[in-house]
Amino acid sequence: HSDVIPFNTIQTVVARHFALMSEHGYENFIASCVTSFGMYIEITETWKHFPEQLEQIREHLKKATGREFLLPKNIAHTSDIVYKYRMRIAEQMKYPLINAKTGKPLKIVDHIGCHYAKMFPANSEGGAEFTQVLQGMIKAWGGATVDYPERRHCCGFGFRQYLVQANRGYSVSNSKKKFESMQPYEPDAIVANCPGCAMFMDRWQYTLNEMQGTRYGADNTMIPVLTYEELAGLVLGYNPWDLGLQMHQVDVTPLLDKMGVPYDPNEKYRSRSGRQIGSYTPQQSK
Repeated sequence: HSDVIPFNTIQTVVARHFALMSEHGYENFIASCVTSFGMYIEITETWKHFPEQLEQIREHLKKATGREFLLPKNIAHTSDIVYKYRMRIAEQMKYPLINAKTGKPLKIVDHIGCHYAKMFPANSEGGAEFTQVLQGMIKAWGGATVDYPERRHCCGFGFRQYLVQANRGYSVSNSKKKFESMQPYEPDAIVANCPGCAMFMDRWQYTLNEMQGTRYGADNTMIPVLTYEELAGLVLGYNPWDLGLQMHQVDVTPLLDKMGVPYDPNEKYRSRSGRQIGSYTPQQSK
């Protein structure tokens, strides 16, 4: 990736994934990383149009690992699966995306990872401009989506921007542009369908606060960032610490309070063995 690894090598690694799938009797393939999703689509499309390339990769895999593989019947992103069953989740949810005190829908920013829809729009739910996969979840679970100018702007990750240390200022500046664009709408949370996007919008908020003392949420707070899996877990009533929300750099407890999700602050940093590995300190406005 990022022109660091030869395309034939990437194809052979993907072929090995498909071989493991085939060996275990599976026919369909799903990916959580949106870049992986786009890459699997790109490679299978390449093989469809250039069958001689597919045969070459079969030879590479056989020589390297002794394995053979079948092509998956379907390739989907994991957010597509959750989207498909969003109404089933809604039927079982315990804590909808509604402010427990005011009864108003929570304002949720949906962030679609670029490589989910921009590379191959036809393989996404709704295409690149009107992607429905996260909107559908938010609305089904009681929330309201936030439309803002930089809604489809990159999260700031950008492999070439972050992998090269000298380029990281470009990465954080892209995230800053996105945060400034959503700030006037005072969102209660951000949800992303890419683990990398969620990490960077969480991480760079902390970084910008440390660098400039800037916060982009209402009342000079930071905006909690979740993946759609974490959001689904919350509405279904999972313990937020079992979901790992204490590992975020932006404190999620303001969102939990708004949703009415119960939690024990004393358990926030307790390991499974019962040892305290941190302390609970609510973020204060500067």
